[in-house]
Amino acid sequence: MEAFFNSFGFLQPTDIRQLMDCFSLKQFNKNDFFSREGEICTEVAFIRSGIFRSFYLSDQGDDITYCFRFPNEMMAAYSSFITGQPSVESLQAITTAEVLIARKQKLDQLFANNPNWIKVLKIIAEQQYLELEKRMFQFQKERALQRYERLLKEQPEYIRQIPLQYLASYLGITQRHLSRIRKSVNN
Repeated sequence: MEAFFNSFGFLQPTDIRQLMDCFSLKQFNKNDFFSREGEICTEVAFIRSGIFRSFYLSDQGDDITYCFRFPNEMMAAYSSFITGQPSVESLQAITTAEVLIARKQKLDQLFANNPNWIKVLKIIAEQQYLELEKRMFQFQKERALQRYERLLKEQPEYIRQIPLQYLASYLGITQRHLSRIRKSVNN
């Protein structure tokens, strides 16, 4: 996590130490929830190990996975975290995981006293926006095969750990279609 925040290039060692003091270690078993739809997200996490998925339930009751979070990434039900409104998504571990967690209240206190953190929050918000835009364009411009190949290229060590139903949902296809894609890619 220190390397993640050092990568911004302008935080001082004391800034990072103060931030690290806000976080505590927590273990998650497979299928444990970090946050649930309908609840207010008051924590943010840095994933040290494991994989999480973000999902929501459609009006028809279908479980729709729209995002995966991997080690060395930040995670929160972001809109709920910043607005204090109930979350429209759930975040669930799909493997055993170890995360560093900080409560919003502690972070708000830290950020109120240091303008460098305003810059960090701006950068993180921009990254979230760009990720959302990228995902939207992938769905509009790419076929499922291209989206699968991109995920395979970006996260090759983790892709095999994601259950097929979640991966198919993320790609917007059926498990049967995913099986055909995987077969064509592996041949």
